[in-house]
Amino acid sequence: MPSFAIELATTADIPVIIDIHQNTWEPTYREILSPEQIKFMSEEFYSTAALENSISEKGHQFLILHADGVPCGFASLSEEMHQNFKLHKIYILPSFQGTGAGKYLISVAENFAKERGANTISLNVNRYNRARYFYEKMAYQIIREEDIPVGPYWMNDFVLEKKLV
Repeated sequence: MPSFAIELATTADIPVIIDIHQNTWEPTYREILSPEQIKFMSEEFYSTAALENSISEKGHQFLILHADGVPCGFASLSEEMHQNFKLHKIYILPSFQGTGAGKYLISVAENFAKERGANTISLNVNRYNRARYFYEKMAYQIIREEDIPVGPYWMNDFVLEKKLV
């Protein structure tokens, strides 16, 4: 099993985040979304400008996961309402999935939120994404469905939540 470590990201780490994104999104979503939607959403959420805005303006904290010194995943989260954090993004490179990297990263994200006073953490996952079962194993529960327009497309999600206290 690799040795994991977390780095709190700054805007200087955006190229690392983009690289991980580029190597995870297509394999993750190719059976769920059209190539055009993947491209559109990648540009919408993972351009340098979009990531800079997430970090600098929206207050999203990115956590970069390293396995034996190699960046292999990231998560981003922010406080949404008093005592509730939102896990906006969590991705692990396909070659590191199944190594405990995801469990480690989500645990660190939850602890990050708890240390800042969170009682709950929530996330959205595409209704057809197999990651849903990972989140349920990690004690997240579906609380509702949500359909979110993004440009000409829709994100058809489950909203999951976990109590942290």
